Amino acid sequence: MVVRFAPELRFFLLPCHRHAQVHLDPDPTSTLGHIVDSLGVPPTEVGAFTVHGAAVTSSYRPHPGDHVEVAAVERPQPLPQWPPTFLLDVHLGTLARRLRLLGVDTAYDNDRDDPSLVRQANAEGRVLLTRDRELLCRKNLHTGGHVRHDRPDDQLCEVLERFAPPLEPWTRCLACNGLLTSAAKGEVDEHLCAGTRATYDTFARCHSCGQVYWPGAHHERLEPIVCGAQALLDPG
Repeated sequence: MVVRFAPELRFFLLPCHRHAQVHLDPDPTSTLGHIVDSLGVPPTEVGAFTVHGAAVTSSYRPHPGDHVEVAAVERPQPLPQWPPTFLLDVHLGTLARRLRLLGVDTAYDNDRDDPSLVRQANAEGRVLLTRDRELLCRKNLHTGGHVRHDRPDDQLCEVLERFAPPLEPWTRCLACNGLLTSAAKGEVDEHLCAGTRATYDTFARCHSCGQVYWPGAHHERLEPIVCGAQALLDPG
């Protein structure tokens, strides 16, 4: 049996298997999905399977002489729930804040174990984003995505290109993911220092945690992230 993986998936394979194709002796009791999983490719990253050019499912049991093609997921990836919502693991805190900056519903907690992450993602219909391949290989995980890059800028582009979520910048709290609502200065006066109170008149407050925001220096630092994300999803 010969298995050819899409270039995007070869990253997950052992170095000895990262050539154009992998030669295997099929086990008649193993499904195609099990074989691909055993080679290190998380099921969340796999798209269509074909054998001799004909579409098959992951439950297909390969035969000697089969030529199998394993495609990566489509981009943008169709999801059962739209717009997509996300749950990020402990290593993706900066990415979580950037997605929230763009108005994307993003849950994050820096103290969660793998089983609780899977339970929450499944219960809330969220896409679990992680750099942990073993976490994505958990059989009970409904929807997930591997984040390949190290730098937050690259991670954000990767997620936006794969899932293309609708953006609503400046509408979510960076700290807790709650929705922001406009607030009069008098309503938030106790949270402001004298300089802010004298300089700004436009404020928003998180409906969930009460965090107060205004268009100060932090806004200027974050604006390029927002503009870059909008240009990526709508280059025209």
